[in-house]
Amino acid sequence: MSDFPLRITLIGFGCLALAMGIGRFAFTPLLPMMQTDGLLGLTSGGALASIHFLGYWLGAMWAAGRRLPPKRALRLSLFAIAASTLGMGLTGDIIVWSVLRFLAGFFSALTLVLVSSYYVKRLAETGRLKAQGWIFSGVGAGIALAGLAAMAFMVGGVESAPAWVVLGAFSVTAAVALSLGLGSEIEPAPHSQAEGGKGRAPLQWAAITAYGAAGLGYIVPATYLPVMAREIIASPLVFGWAWPVFGASAFLSTLLAARLQARYTNRQIWILSQLVMAFGLILPVAYSGLASIIIAGICVGGTFMIITMMGMKEAHRVAPPADVMRHIGVLTAAFAFGQMVGPVLAGAVSALTGSFAVALALTCALLVVTACALALAAGSEGKEPVSV
Repeated sequence: MSDFPLRITLIGFGCLALAMGIGRFAFTPLLPMMQTDGLLGLTSGGALASIHFLGYWLGAMWAAGRRLPPKRALRLSLFAIAASTLGMGLTGDIIVWSVLRFLAGFFSALTLVLVSSYYVKRLAETGRLKAQGWIFSGVGAGIALAGLAAMAFMVGGVESAPAWVVLGAFSVTAAVALSLGLGSEIEPAPHSQAEGGKGRAPLQWAAITAYGAAGLGYIVPATYLPVMAREIIASPLVFGWAWPVFGASAFLSTLLAARLQARYTNRQIWILSQLVMAFGLILPVAYSGLASIIIAGICVGGTFMIITMMGMKEAHRVAPPADVMRHIGVLTAAFAFGQMVGPVLAGAVSALTGSFAVALALTCALLVVTACALALAAGSEGKEPVSV
């Protein structure tokens, strides 16, 4: 790989590791620590998570409707995420935490949209399709890093506040390094301006609906997996592995998906991944225990980033260059909407039926139905070219 593709792959990888793996998801493995410290309960923790999802949704919606100066916007996003992560350890005020989690969500979505709009396309233009998997694997790497750090903190008896400070300091350092590495590849290519007159491509509503369902389907295990594991086994040396396993699955999955694209289309890989995610949701209903939670974490962690990657690549496939960011923004907003309503619906169904299993089964059904709808829509379009 020449210097140019290698550099943009590393920068894209690092941006998603910081923005999504830490800024977006570090709250998950640190939540049990904050509960142990008496700083949060499940209700207040869920409220902070919902505020974060709202910020993520608004960030995606904002990006979908605007032409942004991408280099400045990405640099601002990286530093905002780092500052909001660091700030979590500098205060115990729930209102300030709410603002910080909102900002982390907003700028995480913006970073995902920018990286997916520019870096992924640049690799396609240089014929480095497999390298796209490395960019998206940054999310899983960041998740695994945050999970391993949280486990080390718990084993070492470190409280949640200094844990946030350590992750925040690391994030600030990473933001500085990444910001210095940003080059002209994050700016729109000259041909993008020329092709802007082609207008907008119609939104793919089967894909948008399935993408939103994936956001709803993964959010409960992604938010509460360590908490669920801790309720079964209290030792952090055991339950602490739940989140690193989730991240490692996400890391490896995008590398595998990039190789599968030599034989299968974006949507075929997406549909299969969504069905595997559905299996991961229904498994704890059929079999209780730590093993089923770990397997569920692998199924969900090993598919949600494949779905993200395939969704972003689909946006590049169906939209002209000047319209790609709108498509990516709408997909990201649909995913964020699923994240926002998922816990609320699951809680309501659980309260009504007295069983969390019902909520998991209904979510599993939603994933299967929308995957089937996506398959029917793909069938009506014919086989796609594998070029992005």
